[in-house]
Amino acid sequence: MIFVKGAGWMCNNILQYGHFYAWGREHGRKTMSMRFAFKFQHFRICNTPNHHFLTYVVAKYAAKWGLIPTIAFNEEGADTTAGEQEMLKHKHVVVAGWEARWYDLFEKYKAEIIDLFAFKKSVVKAVEPLMAAVPAGSCRLGVHIRRGDYATWYDGKYLFDDGVFISLIRQFVEQHPKTTVFICGNDPSLNKQRYETELGGTKMVFANGSAAEDLCLLSQCDYLIGPPSTFSLTAAMYHDTPLYWIKDAGAPLTPEAFQHFNYLFRHLL
Repeated sequence: MIFVKGAGWMCNNILQYGHFYAWGREHGRKTMSMRFAFKFQHFRICNTPNHHFLTYVVAKYAAKWGLIPTIAFNEEGADTTAGEQEMLKHKHVVVAGWEARWYDLFEKYKAEIIDLFAFKKSVVKAVEPLMAAVPAGSCRLGVHIRRGDYATWYDGKYLFDDGVFISLIRQFVEQHPKTTVFICGNDPSLNKQRYETELGGTKMVFANGSAAEDLCLLSQCDYLIGPPSTFSLTAAMYHDTPLYWIKDAGAPLTPEAFQHFNYLFRHLL
């Protein structure tokens, strides 16, 4: 069994585990996510065999006491051959780190990964009323506004003010006149009134759900806009939704600016 130790927040863990799951599938090895055994209990994987707290505790302390080895993948761009050989060598092993990347295998088994991270019924049920209110024939635009930690991440390079998001939404609506905009994010003091005032005439929906509910909501949109983030990237993964990552606040929004998961996944910052 390959026990995958967590890395970062929810969506980082989904993508990290996806790599190890795909590698394990290719080599006939079972995998288990230690993070989804006890945390982020919003997905189908949490109810699959071995994904429970007892397995997490056994793996954690077996590694801590040196009963099973731990292999770390922490070096960006490093050759993973030695680590892979170690995974094949041991019957049980804990793996850790964010830098294990097997893109081709991830894409090969992506449908299975998506199925593992299908949302539980309770999450889908919370989102259904918002989607049911979308007028017939309306394009659904999901906007991910990331604040909080983005004030310091990359020295605040991708911390964009409301004016940037409003401008992008306006440009999108000009290209898709019948649009419903779903806004999700981690800014509790978001100036909703400004959006409604400056985007008058556009149907706006401000989500107020959990992180999993926001992810589910974004995954059901037709287009996505947001700063570079594994959150919007994971939302795009479910249905290969076109995603525009804001890197230049002043760049015009064109249809060609939207890209798909397989490309963006290989070009993480």
